[in-house]
Amino acid sequence: MLTMQDALARLTAYWTDQGALVVQPMNTEVGAGTLNPATFLRVLGPEPWKVVYVEPSVRPDDSRYGENPNRLQTHTQLQVILKPDPGNPQELYLGSLRAIGIDVAAHDVRFVEDNWASPALGAWGLGWEVWLDGLEITQFTYFQQAGGLNLDPVSVEITYGIERIIMALQDKTHFKEIEYATGVSYGEVFGQSEYEMSRYYLDDADIEANRKLLDLYAGEAQRMIDAGLPVPAHTFVLKCSQAFNVLDARGAVSTAERAAEFARMRRLAGDVAKLWVARRAELGLPLGATPALDPARPAASTQTSDDARTLVFEIGTEELPPGELRSARAQLVRLVTEGLAGTRLPHGEIRVYGTPRRLIAVVPGVGAREDDHVRLVKGPKTTAAYGGDGAPTKALEGFARSQGVSVDAVTTVELGGVPHVVVEKHEAGGAAPAVLATVLAQVVTGLRAAKNMRWNDPKLSFSRPIRWLTALWGDDVVPVAVSTLAAGRTTRLLRTAAEPVIAIESAETFLETLGVNGIVADHEDRRELIVIGAQDLVYPDGKIDVKGEASLIDQVTDLVEQPLPLLGTFDEGYLDLPDAVLTTVMRKHQRYLPVRDADGALLPMFVTVANGPVDVELVRAGNEAVLRARYEDAAFFYRADLATSPADMRARLDRLTFTDKLGSMADRAARISSLAHAVAADRGISSGVLERAASLVKFDLGSQLVTEMTSLAGVMARDYALRAGEDRAVAQAVYEAELPRNTGDELPRTVAGALLSVADRLDVIAGLAATVGLPTGSSDPFALRRAFLGLIAVHRATPALAGLDLVEALRTAAAAQPVPVADDVVPACAEFLAKRLEQVLTEEGQTVDRVRAVLSEAGRPARVDLLLAQLNTAVGDPDFRAVAAAIQRARRIVPAGTEASYSAAALKEPAELALHAAVGEVAAFSDISGFVGATRGLVAPLNTFFDEVFVMADDPELRATRLGLLATVRDLGDGLLDWSHLRL
Repeated sequence: MLTMQDALARLTAYWTDQGALVVQPMNTEVGAGTLNPATFLRVLGPEPWKVVYVEPSVRPDDSRYGENPNRLQTHTQLQVILKPDPGNPQELYLGSLRAIGIDVAAHDVRFVEDNWASPALGAWGLGWEVWLDGLEITQFTYFQQAGGLNLDPVSVEITYGIERIIMALQDKTHFKEIEYATGVSYGEVFGQSEYEMSRYYLDDADIEANRKLLDLYAGEAQRMIDAGLPVPAHTFVLKCSQAFNVLDARGAVSTAERAAEFARMRRLAGDVAKLWVARRAELGLPLGATPALDPARPAASTQTSDDARTLVFEIGTEELPPGELRSARAQLVRLVTEGLAGTRLPHGEIRVYGTPRRLIAVVPGVGAREDDHVRLVKGPKTTAAYGGDGAPTKALEGFARSQGVSVDAVTTVELGGVPHVVVEKHEAGGAAPAVLATVLAQVVTGLRAAKNMRWNDPKLSFSRPIRWLTALWGDDVVPVAVSTLAAGRTTRLLRTAAEPVIAIESAETFLETLGVNGIVADHEDRRELIVIGAQDLVYPDGKIDVKGEASLIDQVTDLVEQPLPLLGTFDEGYLDLPDAVLTTVMRKHQRYLPVRDADGALLPMFVTVANGPVDVELVRAGNEAVLRARYEDAAFFYRADLATSPADMRARLDRLTFTDKLGSMADRAARISSLAHAVAADRGISSGVLERAASLVKFDLGSQLVTEMTSLAGVMARDYALRAGEDRAVAQAVYEAELPRNTGDELPRTVAGALLSVADRLDVIAGLAATVGLPTGSSDPFALRRAFLGLIAVHRATPALAGLDLVEALRTAAAAQPVPVADDVVPACAEFLAKRLEQVLTEEGQTVDRVRAVLSEAGRPARVDLLLAQLNTAVGDPDFRAVAAAIQRARRIVPAGTEASYSAAALKEPAELALHAAVGEVAAFSDISGFVGATRGLVAPLNTFFDEVFVMADDPELRATRLGLLATVRDLGDGLLDWSHLRL
């Protein structure tokens, strides 16, 4: 059996064989190997750096007294830094797994999106968590920034979770059981320290002493910065971090303190980073500077066919996140379409495919060369080109010279009705490979992601590194060259394939070649294989809710290139955990498909999807072990939560930050409670259920289980409240306060739940709009659009709230914020609300003009629904259409600013007197149905008035009187309908 000690030795030896230095762990506590100066400082600047070291990583908040089988306050990381990116870091990493005896062909090894950031250090990077049969064993990151500085060159960080890896390889269920060395267990070596340090961090650490240490360390860090010594300065920043973490584990950090300390550490880390870079430059970069990669040389341009052939273009990447893959496929269609449109090459329909590691465009029937073309180059007008005597002017001579022709070569053409001199440029059509090379290069450089990263290529950026290009027109390589990449005829298969790189004979055989080698390029084909395979596996015992799990299935489809569904099981005893806990672990953490019986109840089964041919029994067992460990964790937290009262959980909210400016979650819960009561009072609602539920709202955020799985907020509140003896209606209301969690989610069914839900969203909108602003473009990091949509949905679905003006409620919420709210915030929120409501209604099939006609009531979405329904009925009423047409006509006739007032005594004509009388008889109305009834008597008088009365009379007094009468007509329904938008 491979011991943990042996694994550390083998991994260290493997990386030293790759040229890495071995350094020692940091001599003060660090939360991760990243903080060791061998990473944090060495990734800065241009010097190359390869290193491997073991780092005991100390996280006080993970203290569990050694009782949790998977959670330790000090765990072991093995840290690797590759600077610069060697170009094949994933392949090197897989080699390291082989070095410790992991058969990567038998196991399911996957790179799954995981983006890393440390705001306190001003550092971030993009990459993956690496899964071994569903178990996260490594963090793999391309560092983009550290200490607030952009990194050039980019470093690759590989961080192994050693205990996890060894538990999997040794088939252990508790970290204490790990065989650390032959005959010596992990628990025997580290069990005592795990318990005692947990005691210290959670129970015995002196709060005041650690506060003093925090300030002392920060002061010493600043003194070292001022002295120009980045290494000791960084050491004291690390000591700051540890003292802060101890205080946090003891529950002694307030919201304001957390924000202040993060800001201080971020500033200190930034100063250390700048100082390190400056000091290394002063020292003359002792390790040298990383040389830039040379630009690629394109393949020789050859053309072996005069017939139309298929074009294939493959952009090979490291594993793209599913969301970025969907976006990239759409971009590829657009970029190739636009690129080919800029040529004169005939071609067939463009088809696009994508897997996690490749984007593919296939275009049949691409012509062998462009048609020849005559291009007109526009010169000056003939009046400027020739003098009165017909002699060429200097303008004409200059134009001819710029085009490389004599004056005699120009001709005259009428352009836009004006004669101009022109030069005819005869351009020979380009050969397909040469023309396509330019087009395809622009496709590569045109790709963009929601968050782009850099790697070892000096010019490209994308969601993940682009590693190869395959470009073929028929049998010929298209000579595409982009920065350091040159296209060829080879493609890559699964990394575990017998031949990971193969040559493609022709564009026409490309997809077939991929398919024969197991790569399923088409998303829909992969999805079908997953759905059918999963359903076959669970039949006849259970079923997969294909419709309900559609989003998860789509995500899993874009995580694999060669899907292989596998059926796993788990102990029935775990079914005692809440259903939502089990499915959240399966879906969110593991991407497993839950299996249900005919009645919808969960079965102790799941379906996972491996990537490519694997040892089925080995991978099944591995995934089952992972799920077992996840459920053990959940059960551990659940038991601990059940031993804690809702009141105690709610008290913990003081330690949870909402935002640095808007206070703690306790502050937010108090605002929600107060606002819910204010809204209830506004609507005349009195509820004992609301009173109790409002006092509990958000309490489950203080639970261990929701801290681990935030998506269970509300779900666990209901469960814990019921188990604590709360009334079922109260528990339901606390749950419904979190609804809806996303578009299409269930909505509150109780008034108390709806009040809390509305108050929650009013508070988050008012607070975040005031402090970070409303979303712009596609960016919405705080999910404010979702909050607005939830607010609209709950209002529309709750009759008791139909009269609530959400804009006025936002004013109330704004007044309760702990920060000043500018005067323009609520009006901006009102406008944003109206736009979201318009979007919702038009997506439901309502016509835009009618929606906009009633949006003046956007603050009351339920009333908008009522008015819109009435308007849809009214437009079929001839009388309404006649009155509406008259109002529209009046709006066109009456000058802007004309008041709706006039002297009736000045009216003489029977038609205008009749209209005056009819307008005076219009009864009061409050909605469109009332308006239709109240104005029905206007139809005939209005028609007669427009037929017989000349409004713009010569007599100024009479004209003003008639305009005033028409202004009264113009203003009918004003505030109820915006007539300017209505089209009948």
